[in-house]
Amino acid sequence: MNSRAGSAAGARAALEATGGFEVRELEPSTLAAQVREVLRGGARRILIAGGDGSIASAANALAGQHAELALLPCGTLNHLAKDLALPLDLELAARTAIEGEAVPVDAAVVNDRIFLNTSSVGAYVSFVRARERLERRLGYHVASIVAAARLVVRMPTFRVSLNVRGVAREYVTPLVFIGVGERELKLPSLGARVLNGRPGLHVMVVRRRSGARTLATALAAAARGVNAVAKTPAMDAFVVESCTITCRTHRIAVDGELVTETPPLHFRHVPGHLHIVVPRTPAH
Repeated sequence: MNSRAGSAAGARAALEATGGFEVRELEPSTLAAQVREVLRGGARRILIAGGDGSIASAANALAGQHAELALLPCGTLNHLAKDLALPLDLELAARTAIEGEAVPVDAAVVNDRIFLNTSSVGAYVSFVRARERLERRLGYHVASIVAAARLVVRMPTFRVSLNVRGVAREYVTPLVFIGVGERELKLPSLGARVLNGRPGLHVMVVRRRSGARTLATALAAAARGVNAVAKTPAMDAFVVESCTITCRTHRIAVDGELVTETPPLHFRHVPGHLHIVVPRTPAH
């Protein structure tokens, strides 16, 4: 359990109420090492109590292993749990972790780092940096609003070379976004996986340079969906098995966390990489 997760106290209470767990409260930086340790001890199902960042750390430690991963969604953001229709009630989620069945779930790799939801290069990194500077003083939600407003006023851009299906494309862009599986850019399910959508990496490149135009692109996408926006000069979008991004930046976002990766950035879709515990399908 990530001791710093947004709902750590509630997670602890849910695990105690449900029973059946050996609980280890950890600092986020030690989570991957602890997962490897319990794997060496023979664990075959591991519950991670935390948000998307904690789950991504565990996923990297589980690479090449046969253990099942169960989720107790108690972070600030719980995109993967929502995409998999896992219960967000902590006691129900804890019972699912014990009683549920494991199903294969796709992942992606950037260089050697596994991620389960999204990765991005550019504006989101600037947004997270600004939010983190403001968060202690303003709180998470207000800091997010202020950071986003500042980004609209001054949207930094970078030059990127994107290789898709063997074709090199050059952009000056504020943002490259890559999602695992086809993603929805239409309200009310903005950013979620498309139900029965195409497998692969959903790559989106914003082509507008100014903050105001980028915001307009985002609002248009939310209103009309990515397919409509992808037909305009504002955005290019592809669903591919792999792609390579060549750029100067070393800081990228992976599952909501900022990490350092040395370019070029090689992205690859990994079908069925993890076995994640979901509610058991009723017998017919």
